Amino acid sequence: MSSNQGAGRPDLSALRIDEGARNQGGGRKFWRIFAVAVGGVVILVGAVFLVIGRKPVVEVASARSSGEGTSAALLNASGYVTPRRRATVAAKITARVVEVLIDEGVNVTEGQVLARLDDSDAQRRLIAARTSRDATAAVIANLEVNLANADRELKRQQDLEKEGVASVQALDLARTAAESLRAQIAATREQVRAADAQISVAQQDVDNCTVRAPFGGVVVSKDAQVGEMVSPLSAGGGFTRTGIATIVDMASIETEVDVNESYIARVVPGQRVEAVLDAYPDWRIPSKVRTVIPTADRQKATVKVRISFDALDPRILPDMGVKVSFLADEKPAGQVAPRALIPAAALRHSDGKQVVFLFRDGTVERRAVSIGVTRGSDVEVLGGLSAGDRVVVAGPEDLHDGQKVKVK
Repeated sequence: MSSNQGAGRPDLSALRIDEGARNQGGGRKFWRIFAVAVGGVVILVGAVFLVIGRKPVVEVASARSSGEGTSAALLNASGYVTPRRRATVAAKITARVVEVLIDEGVNVTEGQVLARLDDSDAQRRLIAARTSRDATAAVIANLEVNLANADRELKRQQDLEKEGVASVQALDLARTAAESLRAQIAATREQVRAADAQISVAQQDVDNCTVRAPFGGVVVSKDAQVGEMVSPLSAGGGFTRTGIATIVDMASIETEVDVNESYIARVVPGQRVEAVLDAYPDWRIPSKVRTVIPTADRQKATVKVRISFDALDPRILPDMGVKVSFLADEKPAGQVAPRALIPAAALRHSDGKQVVFLFRDGTVERRAVSIGVTRGSDVEVLGGLSAGDRVVVAGPEDLHDGQKVKVK
């Protein structure tokens, strides 16, 4: 019976784990964990080296020459080149253009013919006025003949009246006829003068068909072509021109800028100014304040200032953009002149000193500088820099001497 019970029980000895297989599975798990750990360390080390090796990006600017260095800029402003004398020459009458004698860029003198208009109608009116005057003048000759006859008749009547042959009534009639003819001659002569005035009007209409330059200058715009209608008024919609050409007197070129009313007290007539055209940023043009327009713009809170150039140049053209610096009086003799101008953004403060970072061959160099007065957005450098040195104007706050950087 015990043997039967033994035969019915399962053999649990077959479920034992082989010791070799157990050791082999544990080894694979260990190496898997080790590989993951080593990969993480490699990635971390690579990220650290990447961060350490990345160069900070900076912006640089060149230190500019300060020129004579005798004056400081009180304030800066911007505006445009504009002429004092600029005219769009138009016709005084409405007519068709038959000839245009100018083009853009042509120099013209005062009184020079710019264009001619169709004067056929005006010529006919002139001929009619002259004919009317001549016809009226011819009447005077006939009246003068009649007057001579009336004077003779009056003398006969006076002689007969003295002899008592003619009546007083006949004498009065003869006198009246003579005086009437004299009045008619006087009236006719006035009619001739009126006809002469009509001739002058007709001649003016003819002259108005010739458009002339009001002053000498340069043609900057040709506004009408042969065959187009021109008129002093905008009649006829968009098919009628109101101008022939635009002329600029280049001798009246100046600068017009808007100055904030808060700083207008710093500007006075005759004050020295340094102008820089947007087209020629390295060209500094000596100028001076011509006038301060005595009114303010309430919308912009600015006052208009006109500035004259010390010397004109063909490169200065109307409507060019310009930036100006209003200069202070000259510095006293013996005062240290600035060596260069740099943007104020390049200055940094370190240990109570004012420093800048020079950029040379991809590396920055910390340099202490001596600073003068502020000129608008720039500052004077009295020592520590020279014109042409490149300085960092924007970059990380933690820059240090000798650090390699990348220029933006």
